[in-house]
Amino acid sequence: MTLRIRSRLAREGFTLDVDCTLPMEGVTALFGRSGCGKTTLLRIIAGLERVAGAEVRFGDEVWQRDAAFVPLHRRRIGLVFQEPSLLPHMSVRGNMLYGYRRTPEAERRLHLPEVADMLGIAELLDRPVDRLSGGQRQRVSLGRALLTSPKLLLLDEPLSALDTQTKREIMPFLSRLADEAGVPMVMITHSPAEVERLADRVAFMREGRIERIESLREAMARPDSPLFDDEGAASVLEGEVAELAEDGLFAFGPPEARLWLGATSSVAVGVTTRVRVLARDVSLALDDPARVSMQNHLLVRIERTDTLRSGHALVSCRLADGQLLLAELTVRSVTRLCLQPGQSVFALIKSVALVD
Repeated sequence: MTLRIRSRLAREGFTLDVDCTLPMEGVTALFGRSGCGKTTLLRIIAGLERVAGAEVRFGDEVWQRDAAFVPLHRRRIGLVFQEPSLLPHMSVRGNMLYGYRRTPEAERRLHLPEVADMLGIAELLDRPVDRLSGGQRQRVSLGRALLTSPKLLLLDEPLSALDTQTKREIMPFLSRLADEAGVPMVMITHSPAEVERLADRVAFMREGRIERIESLREAMARPDSPLFDDEGAASVLEGEVAELAEDGLFAFGPPEARLWLGATSSVAVGVTTRVRVLARDVSLALDDPARVSMQNHLLVRIERTDTLRSGHALVSCRLADGQLLLAELTVRSVTRLCLQPGQSVFALIKSVALVD
């Protein structure tokens, strides 16, 4: 399944010029700075913006081409915006069922009990919406969109209006959504952390154009990735929670690439999750640093070294389980240790840098 978009829209001081095909599996992030055209593109996909000469196709369905134009309500799209526009006179249950009741019975694939459980709001169904937190309101918004049994979910910066703690609460629900609901998602964001936590692929936008479309792994493997512009280079590792320790830490990943992290409320044994490691929080050693306080040190193999614009070096290393780990070092350190591709070294990772 793919989403095909071709559109040119000229406005005063801005031109959107897009011609691309997006795979419709999992989560696709539209990433770029504010004003680059992400929301305009999303509105064209949804049918909220009708642009002359545009073409939008979802799989075999033609949503717009020449004189043909399918309106939003017939495209079977679920929309979630920055601010959850819930109906204040209804309970959580009433809001959730608002679109469900308007969906033909033969087209209903998702139902209230499973969606409420998926989003962790089963106990809130009878609560008035004015007594919900920001994260709860956004989850209800997601649930309402899912209960229309959409073919596609479009999320316009769904976390940008939330505080840091609320983002942490809702992030695990979003990351499970595409898999558990079986609905592809296109998500607008300008936050690298949200891309790294949620996306399967990234469409990089700049000044009205999509510059490239990459899998998350491809995007994270490039030393010049736009995802690194704010906080510097980072690695995203995916693995299973293997063990919860009595001291509050949990084991992440297979035995040959085992990391210990600080536990959070969303962690459970057997759950697959992602962790983010800033490259500047990774050091390299030629010898096994067994007698140090830092618990996370793994044997890795160097693949390449790139010089960054900052003058530092970015060393790309391969873990024993095949995943990529980046380390940002000074050029002097690389020279002093004679670091070369193919060389086996030990990576020391600060536990505080690992965030699920």
